[in-house]
Amino acid sequence: VQLQASGGGLVQAGGSLRVSCAASGNFFGINVMAWYRQAPGKQRELVAQITSGGVTNYADSVKGRFTISRDNDKNTVFLQMNGLKPEDTAVYYCNAAFTTVLGNSNYWGQGTQVTVSS
Repeated sequence: VQLQASGGGLVQAGGSLRVSCAASGNFFGINVMAWYRQAPGKQRELVAQITSGGVTNYADSVKGRFTISRDNDKNTVFLQMNGLKPEDTAVYYCNAAFTTVLGNSNYWGQGTQVTVSS
């Protein structure tokens, strides 16, 4: 099982970016998919998560600015980030809970850098 993230980059404050994360490999299903971020010198934190049924949850710091969505047919999760602020600068990691032949397992993507300039 693999998670491949893409779409990060450099943007000015107030701008928008969309990051994507596609799952591949052998699994029966994907339960919760989520985005986390880690800024230099800080702990990794949950940004947003979405269940297989589309129920979402957001960190207070991104509510109203970020939108998480998923395409279950393509096993892909997206994070649309609007109104970006310099404090959103971080490496963004996708995470997903898979059901495989071994049971339920949790995997991380490789991370994608998002940099917001002031």
